[in-house]
Amino acid sequence: MSVAKIIEISSESTVGFEDAVNKGIAKAHETIKGIHGAWVKEQKVSIKNGKITAYRVNMQVTFVIE
Repeated sequence: MSVAKIIEISSESTVGFEDAVNKGIAKAHETIKGIHGAWVKEQKVSIKNGKITAYRVNMQVTFVIE
């Protein structure tokens, strides 16, 4: 039997949403082992002078507890 835990993380990129997701998962992987999946709950952009300056994602990350 497996038991999983879900945490919520936020990540930001100046490139795009996919890059923000990849950076968030990579950073979480540094300290959390057994990441099994992620669900992107929310996407936001920061805008300055009519241009997008940052892409942000909030996601739930699921990992198996050892």
